[in-house]
Amino acid sequence: MPVVPPKPPANGHIADPNALQDPALLRRLLRAKDRMDAASHEAWPVQRLAEVSGVSDAHFARSFRQAFGIPPHRYLLTRRIEQATTLLRDTDLPITEIAFATGWESLGTFGRTFRDITGQSPSAVRLQAQARLEPLDKVPACVLKAAQRPDLTTAVSEKRRRLAEGTNPSSTTKEI
Repeated sequence: MPVVPPKPPANGHIADPNALQDPALLRRLLRAKDRMDAASHEAWPVQRLAEVSGVSDAHFARSFRQAFGIPPHRYLLTRRIEQATTLLRDTDLPITEIAFATGWESLGTFGRTFRDITGQSPSAVRLQAQARLEPLDKVPACVLKAAQRPDLTTAVSEKRRRLAEGTNPSSTTKEI
């Protein structure tokens, strides 16, 4: 029986997720990722990130996802939520100030997204952190951030859709 090659996607590109990327491209992607880390409170549309990396918008988005496993927007969300969680835990700043300091333009959007990602409201996270008896000041900040890093491998809108009653799991998602 002859072997039939897989049908290429509609866009004509055959993407191998396991293919190694060019080291020069990876360095440019890391440059963009570092910029997002350093200034996660700023707006980072794909166009701006692509300019930092010196590639086209579409190539940047595709390459970033292939290199880091999540799209650039979700990566930025994780950094903003990490920073907000740290500020909620370690400062007495009002939640509104924390929202704006971490790059959100709307308190409502911040609260909704924070709850969707962490499962708790910002005020609940603050109360829980204040109620803890064990001192976290001796734990390095990098360890705390890694332990509290939100899981954004699934889009927030997909999480909301799955929680809604009467919906079926996505056809692209495998249930185990």
